[in-house]
Formats: sequence, structure tokens, C-alpha cells
Amino acid sequence: MASSSASGSTATNSSTTGRTRGAGTGTTFTRWLGIVTIALMAAVVLFGLVLSPADVVQGESVRILYVHVGTVWVAYLAFIVTAVSSGAYLWRRTHSLTWDRIAGASAEIGVLFMAVTLLTGSLWGRLSWGTFWVWDARVTTTAFLFITYVGYLAVRGLGGSHEQRARRSAVVALLAVIEIPLVHFSVKLWRSVHQDASVAGRTTDVTLDGLMLFTLVLATVAFTLLYVWYVLHRQRVMAMEDALDDKGLDLALAERRREAQDATSTTGEVTN
Repeated sequence: MASSSASGSTATNSSTTGRTRGAGTGTTFTRWLGIVTIALMAAVVLFGLVLSPADVVQGESVRILYVHVGTVWVAYLAFIVTAVSSGAYLWRRTHSLTWDRIAGASAEIGVLFMAVTLLTGSLWGRLSWGTFWVWDARVTTTAFLFITYVGYLAVRGLGGSHEQRARRSAVVALLAVIEIPLVHFSVKLWRSVHQDASVAGRTTDVTLDGLMLFTLVLATVAFTLLYVWYVLHRQRVMAMEDALDDKGLDLALAERRREAQDATSTTGEVTN
């Protein structure tokens, strides 16, 4: 009997360990995506710091732009995804908290990448303009966009049900995304010391060295894949957090019902 009990206990522990090891937010796809992303990021470091040449005008400081351009692109993409997902949540045909979680995850990562954009931009400005910060139209509107989405995340953190969180966050996201065109075209709308688009600009006469252009595109692709990988994991973590909150609420309600039943039963005994 003792041997049987020990065997059963071992089997149970083994089963529990297996479930624990299998738990998480990763899938076969995300694992391969992570491997590809790490490989591309390593290639970006190699090409950006070693293989690509220095710029004729900007010198070695051009290497900062490989990160700067890629991160601002991802920040724009993340905030647009947040707006589209928020619209999908508000639309009756696609009404689901999954869209809200994708919106929240994308916004968090967009804020992270926008912070890196501002940091690299200030470092580049110090080398090119002689100062970390200027009240330039592009720089100022970018900082305002960053603050707006920090506010969006703060709105998501307010109290209430999951549905209340999703509704108020969706409204803020649809309003905040309007700032992106303002930031992008600020160099044309106002006098700006910030350079216009060097690669995609229609009026630009800048010609990039082939290896520099390749490095810039490679960095943009790598950061985009990193964004996708982050969103997939983060929205699954949010789903787990929501499920945990719901379970906690169910337990609290069940406890409240037991207390009410106990109180009723005690009152009945005293009356008898």
C-alpha cells in the first residue's frame, strides 16, 4: 500500500511538473520568430557598427540613425495597430476583449520604442546640433505623442471592469492616433531644423551607400519582427491577468455568498 501510494504521489508530481513546464505564452511559431529576430538583431549590430561605412557629412554618428529610424517606424506601427484594434473592439461584429488586449500590448511596446526614438534622437542631436534638445516642430510633436500614449496606458490602469477599461481606452486610442500625421508632416508644416525623409522623401537628393541602405532596411525589419514577438507574448500575458482577475472576483463572490448563508443560518438558530 505504501509503495502504491508513493508511486501515485510520484505520478501526480510528475504530471504537475509537466503542466508547469508546458505553461507559458510561447508557441512553436513565437519560438522560431524569436530565433529569427535574435539573428537579425545580431546582424544589425554587425552591419551597423562594423561593416557599414561612416557617412561623408555625419561621420560615425550616422550609426545612431539605424536604431532611430527603425524604432520610430515601429512606434508609428504600434500606435496604428492600437487604434485599429480599438476600433475592432468597438465594432459590434468584432467585439472581443482580445482586440483590447492587442491594443494595450501594442501601445505598451509603442511607448517603449518611442522612448528609444527620443533617446537616440537626443544623442544624434548632441553630435549634429551641439545640444541634446531643441524646441523643434518634429522633436516637440514626437515628445507630445509619447506623453499622449503614456496617458493612454494610465487610462488603461484605472479601476473598473474589463469592458469599462476597453471602452474608455478605445476612445482615447482613436483620438491619439490623429497625432501621427501631425508628427510625420511637422517638418513640412513648420520651419524645422530636423531633416526630412532621406530615403523615401520625394524631393530628397540624398544618395545612400548600398551597404548603409541595406543596414537601414535590415534594422527596420528586425525591429518590426521584435515588435510582433513582443505583442504576441504580451497580449497572452494580459489574457492570463484578466482570467486571474475574473477568478479572483468569482472567489470573492462565492465567499460573500457563504457569509450571507452563515449569517442567515445563525439568525434562524437564534430565532428558534
